[in-house]
Amino acid sequence: MKFRGRALKGIAILGALLAGVAPAAAPKNLPAGPAPFAISPLQGKYRPLPRTDTLIRHATILDGAGHRLVGDVLMRDGRIVALGPDLANNGGAIEVEARGKWVTPGIIDIHTHYGTYLLPQTAAEADVSDVIEEGDANVADTWIEHAIRANDPAFSRALAGGVTTLQVLPGSGALFGGRSVILKPVPAVTVDEMRFPGARQGLKMACGSNPAGNSGGRGRNPNSRQGEIAFIRRTLNEAKHYIAQWDEYLRGDEDDAPRRDQRMDTLAAAMRGDIPVHLHCYRADDIATWISVLGEYGIRIAAVHHATEAYKIAPLLAERGICAAVWPDWWGFKREAEDGIPENAAFVDAAGGCAIMHSDIPVLGSLLTIEAAKAAAAGRRAGLDIPPERAIGWITSHPAKAIGLGDRIGRIAPGMNADLVIWSADPFSIYAHADQVYIDGAVTYDRNVQGGTRIPDFELGRPQRKGIQ
Repeated sequence: MKFRGRALKGIAILGALLAGVAPAAAPKNLPAGPAPFAISPLQGKYRPLPRTDTLIRHATILDGAGHRLVGDVLMRDGRIVALGPDLANNGGAIEVEARGKWVTPGIIDIHTHYGTYLLPQTAAEADVSDVIEEGDANVADTWIEHAIRANDPAFSRALAGGVTTLQVLPGSGALFGGRSVILKPVPAVTVDEMRFPGARQGLKMACGSNPAGNSGGRGRNPNSRQGEIAFIRRTLNEAKHYIAQWDEYLRGDEDDAPRRDQRMDTLAAAMRGDIPVHLHCYRADDIATWISVLGEYGIRIAAVHHATEAYKIAPLLAERGICAAVWPDWWGFKREAEDGIPENAAFVDAAGGCAIMHSDIPVLGSLLTIEAAKAAAAGRRAGLDIPPERAIGWITSHPAKAIGLGDRIGRIAPGMNADLVIWSADPFSIYAHADQVYIDGAVTYDRNVQGGTRIPDFELGRPQRKGIQ
């Protein structure tokens, strides 16, 4: 209890420092650079594309919050200002007729490796990737944004599939895999121009065979599940000690500042709740173990990714408020995935949990509505009622919550960012296309315009096409 009291006091002082408020006792010799445990100070250079106030008329609207209506959506200055039937156009907004079409929030892909797992690959590049730094089981000091190539064609393909926000994660070869980044798939030269303003980084962690096999294959620790847990506890105990050292210094009890450790900075931020944790994990027993162990250190998991056995512990996930980001039909490709079922997402949802569909590989990034459709269909075959207005949350409001942006994106409601998709038909139909995609109220993709999306460098020599079919 003595440590806990000191830690809480030190955290309060750190919070005051980061907020620019002077603490009661001024710290001594604070080193130059970011404050201890700081989250990303980078806000990026993103600017919305040119936009015009827009009134979408007569669409079937899925609002991302469980409702379906036929009516209008008004966007002004990059925000949604109203939705409902027969809205008045008092501000000179341009009108888009969408009768017979559907409108949803922009799709959110919570798990991608865009810009690092590049396509197309050559034979020479097949075994070389920036997806994960594998030099150690703890690479929490790495930031995946430092490896992303902004003109990866996967971004434009996702945009053409209705994706307006995505998270790029490190891979799963390390237990502490480094920091993620939240991006908008807009035309850009650098990642800074794609960064979602104000979005927090995440911490990628991984359990099971991936990190154990990666370390064991190099003759390092850990090489087993029990070794992983021992490594996690040992490392997080070091992080607690690191926090305590900074507490003492900031209180004025020590004259010399502790040595900065960027790995410990990231772990301390996760322990304080400043960085959400995204956990790669498949088996129900592994997931339950990691929930318990990380809970010992005050770390809450935002989402378990892949989670092929989430359905076995759906009540536990719902109780802890942990989302499950899953596929509808990936199973059997390794032992950890041998008990996957297509009803996985539906059973998590039925337990009152937070089900999410994710891509992981570029091929699926433009097909998340179809992934959700397959998962919902499996649930209906099992006797569950999953209408479109419910399933749309699996790729909009639920991932928005998991990445800490539920108050800005994922729903069509007044005050939310104007990230919308106009679909040619029911978005859960294989025949539907994203006709127009709006990001912050700007038409960022239009299927009916010549060259409806940006053309990646490797395609510049190809004839222009009418959008992406």
